[in-house]
Amino acid sequence: MPEQVEVRLPDDVRLHVEASGPADAEVTVVLLHGWTLDGRSWHRQVAALHETYPSVRVVTYDARGHGRSSCMSLPTATLAQLGDDLAAVLDTVSSGGRVVLVGHSMGGMTIMEYAHRHPEHFAHRTAGLLFVSTTAEGHTHTVYGLSPRIARIIRLAETTGAGVLARCGSWRPPRALLRALQPSIRWMLFGERCDPADIRLVTSAVARASLRSIGGFRASIGAQHRLETLAALAHLPAAALVGDRDRLTPPPCAESIAEALPATDLVVCPGAGHMLMMERPEEVNGALSGVLRRVLDARPVRGC
Repeated sequence: MPEQVEVRLPDDVRLHVEASGPADAEVTVVLLHGWTLDGRSWHRQVAALHETYPSVRVVTYDARGHGRSSCMSLPTATLAQLGDDLAAVLDTVSSGGRVVLVGHSMGGMTIMEYAHRHPEHFAHRTAGLLFVSTTAEGHTHTVYGLSPRIARIIRLAETTGAGVLARCGSWRPPRALLRALQPSIRWMLFGERCDPADIRLVTSAVARASLRSIGGFRASIGAQHRLETLAALAHLPAAALVGDRDRLTPPPCAESIAEALPATDLVVCPGAGHMLMMERPEEVNGALSGVLRRVLDARPVRGC
């Protein structure tokens, strides 16, 4: 069973963190979930890591306003704050050794913000990167798989609705409504194949997210641009994965990340949507293993 830790942040937000593996591990893998999800979305990767790399410490946590973490004030519903939160989590639960950061969607953007806001902290701790279905360019490439004109209408409706939800505080979405919306969730997030258990898990995660976080993070996610930050990280072992049916972060998002990080392994998964860690766990696990092997094989750099 994983060790459950509560990380209390300076603004009194409490993060629910789960950690397993040796406390003094040389390498810690930290998995960051996407918008409206929670740490459970990585359950297949956590299981694979424990089986293949028992000497590695594995950490997942629920972002502020998500899962079992507490709600927050609306001004802190930003990627910048999530980058600060990641630095605090690393200081609390990792052993002080090297860290491999794995981010899905908003989680990947959180990693970029951490690198931008805490460059020395990032350089001292981070040894490898894995970006899953994410972007460094906000909503630049997001057209939902539709024509640009229809996409603009949907984005306008989405951002307007997000503003309303952001003012609804710590309330959670009604589960009955989410069950009714499952066909829409499936269309938006998944590609050709979808395990019903994955839809249930995603619906459960959304039901745990506060309406403030569902609406509040939307503006920051749409506006972020961090390609220049990524370009400074080209020395790190890295990989980026995307599904060719991803309606939220389509292939051009991963391609621009790979262009900024020329040594990055780019994997495009045919027929897959936005939830690659569920839809294509073998590909995600393989890419993570590739980055982790390169980190474990490298000589640790201390005191940098």
